[in-house]
Amino acid sequence: MLHWLGEVFQLQGTGYAALPQFLTSLGIGLLLGIERERKQDPRAGVRTFALTCLFGTLSGHVAGLAALPLLPIAGLAGIAALTLTAYWHPSACHDSPDPTTQVALLLAYALGLLVYAGPSELAVALAIIATLLLYLKPELSGLSQKLTRPDILAVLQFGAVSAIILPILPNRAFGPYQAINPYEIWLMVVLISGVSLCGYVAVRLLGEKVGGPVLGLLGGMVSSTATSMSFARQVRDDPKALHLSATVIQLANLVIFVRLAILAALLAPAALGTLLPVLGAALAGGLLATGLGHWRHGSAGGQDEDGFTPHNPVEMRTALVFGGLYAVVTLAAAALMHQFGSGGLYGVALVSGVTDVDPISLSAFNQFAGGHLNANQVAATLALALLTNSLFKFGMVASLGGRALMWRTLPMFASALAAMLAAWGWMQWA
Repeated sequence: MLHWLGEVFQLQGTGYAALPQFLTSLGIGLLLGIERERKQDPRAGVRTFALTCLFGTLSGHVAGLAALPLLPIAGLAGIAALTLTAYWHPSACHDSPDPTTQVALLLAYALGLLVYAGPSELAVALAIIATLLLYLKPELSGLSQKLTRPDILAVLQFGAVSAIILPILPNRAFGPYQAINPYEIWLMVVLISGVSLCGYVAVRLLGEKVGGPVLGLLGGMVSSTATSMSFARQVRDDPKALHLSATVIQLANLVIFVRLAILAALLAPAALGTLLPVLGAALAGGLLATGLGHWRHGSAGGQDEDGFTPHNPVEMRTALVFGGLYAVVTLAAAALMHQFGSGGLYGVALVSGVTDVDPISLSAFNQFAGGHLNANQVAATLALALLTNSLFKFGMVASLGGRALMWRTLPMFASALAAMLAAWGWMQWA
C-alpha cells in the first residue's frame, strides 16, 4: 500500500526495505483501535490494536529472516492467550465478556501478518470492512428486528437461484433456431431477481422511515406494476391518499427507464450510445411532468405510507415464471425474426410488453450482443415494449384509482412516452 515510499526514499537494499509494510500495518491497527477506543474499554484501545498489528507484521518478517515458519502461529497463540487472560480473568473489570473485541484483536494480528505475507491492499480493504462492521453495530443489530422470516427466506432463495441452480445448467444452445440456452435464461433470472431483491430489502428496511418519493423509487425497483396497483387501490379505499399515491405511482413508473439503462450497461454496453438518449428523454419528460404536478398540487400530509407491502421477488415460483416467460419470448423473437426480420421482433415487443418489459428487453440486449440486432433495432424494441406497458399500467391505475388519480398521473405517462417516441424518431431520421 505504501510501496511508493521505498521508491521515493530508495529503501530497497537497505535495512529499512520493510518499513512501508510496517507503516501500513500501523495504520490498520490505528484504524481498528480508534473504533474500539470509542467503547472506553480499558483493556484494548488504540495502542493495543496498533501494537498487535505491528506484532503480526514483525512475526512474518522475523519468520522469513530466520526460517521459522511456525513463529506466526506461535504469535497468534500468544495473542489469543493474552486476550483470554485479560477478558476472562476473575480480576478483570467487566460485567460480561465481549467476544467482539477479542476477535478484533486476533483479526488485527492476522491483518498485520497479511501485510507482510500478501498484498497489503487486501489487508487494508479487510481492515476497512472490519471497522465498518464494528462501527455499525446499532444498525446491524436492528436488522434482526426489521427483517422477518419471509425477508430472510427471500435472501436464501436468491442464494439458491444464483449459487446452486445456475452453475449446474448447461451453457449451450438447444431447440429450434438454437434459441434456448438454459444457462443464459437462468442468468437473466438471477439478474432481474438481484435488482428486485435490492429494492425489496430497501423497502422492508426503510419503508416506514422514507417519504412517498423514495418509496416510489424503491417500489419501482421491485415492481412498478405491483406498486402502481397497490397505491391505486389505496386511493380507492381512502381518497385522502391521492397525493401520496400519485407521487409514488409516477416515480415507480419512471424507475423502469433507469432499470433498463442499468441492464443495457451490463448486457449491451455498446448500445448505450443509442439507448441513453431514448431512455433519458423519457425519464426527463416524466420527471418534469411529475415535478410540475407536485408543485401545482402542493404537499399533503396525514397520508398513510404503510399501505405498500412488497411481494417477495425471488420466490421459486416467481423465478420459474419469469424464466419461462423469457424463454418463450426469446424463442418467439428468434422464430419471427427468421420469418419476418426485425418486424417480427417488434410484434413480440408490442404483445409481451403489456405484462412485462424485462423479458423482451433482455432478449433484445442478448441478441445485440450476439450480433443479430443493431442498436437502432434494440431501441425500437424497447420503445414499443415500453409503449404498450405504460398504456396498460395507466389503464390499470385509472380503473383501480378512479378519475382523480387518472388525471394526476396522465401528464407523467403522456410526457414520458411522447419524449421517448420523439427522441427515438429523431434518432431514426437524424
